[in-house]
Amino acid sequence: MMIFLITFVFFLVVGSAMAVGYIFQKKTLAGSCGGLASVGIDKECNCDNPCEKRQERESALEDNFKNRIDVANL
Repeated sequence: MMIFLITFVFFLVVGSAMAVGYIFQKKTLAGSCGGLASVGIDKECNCDNPCEKRQERESALEDNFKNRIDVANL
């Protein structure tokens, strides 16, 4: 029974440490499979205009594509 309690406490400590680290990174949870974007759905809601955060992300992505170096033309 003592080994079980030690193991249980160990996993609680490790899980808590990972949760605290993830919270301090201030990221949202994301799946590894790509989510809705992998099946061709652009947004989760059916509104005409995306929210401000999404507009900022899209404009940042467009800026990144404009500023990238095309290796094929080097």
